[in-house]
Amino acid sequence: MAVLRPRALTSSSRSAVEDQLSCPVCCEIFADPVVLRCSHSFCRNCLNKFWNKKAPKRECPVCRRRCSLTEPTVSLVLKNVCETLVQEQKGLTTPPSSPGTMARPLDLCPTHREPLKLFCHDDEELLCCVCHTSRKHQGHRVCPMEEAAHDLKAELKQELVPMKKSLRRLYEAKQERDDITVHIKNQRQQAEKQIREDFAEIRQFLEKQERARIALLSEEEEEKLHLMKKNTDNLSRDILNFSHAVRTIDDEIANSDAVFLQHYKNIKKRTHLTFNEPEKVPAALIDVARHVSSLKFSLWENMQAMVEYTPVTLDANTAYPCLTLSKNLTQVSNSGVMQKLPDNPERFDHFVFVLGSNGFDSGRHAWEVEVKDNNDWVVGVVKESIARKGKVSGGPEAGFWTIALSDGSYTAMTSPPTQLKLSRRLERVRVKLDYDAGEVSFTNPMNLTPIYTFSDCFTERMFPFFCPGANINGSNPGPLKICPVKVAMWNSAIW
Repeated sequence: MAVLRPRALTSSSRSAVEDQLSCPVCCEIFADPVVLRCSHSFCRNCLNKFWNKKAPKRECPVCRRRCSLTEPTVSLVLKNVCETLVQEQKGLTTPPSSPGTMARPLDLCPTHREPLKLFCHDDEELLCCVCHTSRKHQGHRVCPMEEAAHDLKAELKQELVPMKKSLRRLYEAKQERDDITVHIKNQRQQAEKQIREDFAEIRQFLEKQERARIALLSEEEEEKLHLMKKNTDNLSRDILNFSHAVRTIDDEIANSDAVFLQHYKNIKKRTHLTFNEPEKVPAALIDVARHVSSLKFSLWENMQAMVEYTPVTLDANTAYPCLTLSKNLTQVSNSGVMQKLPDNPERFDHFVFVLGSNGFDSGRHAWEVEVKDNNDWVVGVVKESIARKGKVSGGPEAGFWTIALSDGSYTAMTSPPTQLKLSRRLERVRVKLDYDAGEVSFTNPMNLTPIYTFSDCFTERMFPFFCPGANINGSNPGPLKICPVKVAMWNSAIW
């Protein structure tokens, strides 16, 4: 089979061809190219590295389409074209001028009208033989034009390496923002579904309130999407700037030595292009709890007989990815299956933790947690600034005031831990926070027996804390449930 060879290319068109034959992961000409069903091509090694990083998912790095186990397939035609282009680049030289051919005006010294054959490294400009002997360039580092062009092109290629790495980082950051944007839309859809289900029960009385809730949700969605669009637009602008700079430098490097060196001063400046390292966008996700938590209670004056109120609801934006939360955000269990969720700053990424949606910085508050179906749990309160990423210690010195059940033993998580002697197995735990008095107390609401009390001085907002524990091989699937309270003309959760 004949090898497909590209036609001879001019300097201006060569860069465009290289762009078309470049891997979108490493930004270099394809090496051992393979193609996916979605028609996107990559270097085999680049694709394998991407899949190893994203394991166990196999998806296209460009369009994120799922790939089958039979993919990828080798693209022989593309491989032959790329190998031929690389070989031609390696053998590419400037053809010598034929005898009798007059030098172009660009190759002549504008002062002496002599051919430009030398390059001054000190002044970074082309010289003729007369310029070389002048006092202006006396003692300067001067070498033949071809030698200077070879060295300086090699230098620029090295400076392009970190730029291309920065460009890849920008692409990755933009993809992360795109994923968050999709998640925001999913959040909006799920929250809207929950809102509609709750409103369906009292549709004939509360249609006006339903429209108001949907409007608030849409407004927040628009706000969050606007925030992400602004952030994504900034990344797109940086990508455009870097892409343009890389393309321009590549084009200049592909030019003849004389043209390249004439423009060298200007193109060298482009290699110093910088960008601000993309940062995680805090509070980028929709505050679902604001729209769906205790929705019926907020309307209790009209529909008291139907109201079920829980003083605490869970914040899904803080939940470890393998935790499953109920629709009304009052139950949490460990499914043992990791979900694909944004790694937002508020989310725990190492332990199976989730926080309540509302924090407290004054007053007295209480809530009950049903724990009877779970045999490995931790409940209590934590300060707002606890570490969300990596390993954390669980004592008061780290901002945790909690009790736990593990291996059949109850423990107050002090430093060191305090073993609790209880006469019977706990089915419910009542957590009481007296912020001003600096107390967190735990009682058994079934017989009003005290369990343990922490005393401390609180200086920041405190949040309800829940950990349903490990669920190894389905050994602990039971949920932790935040119990509803009876609704009256006063709130029994605040005394």
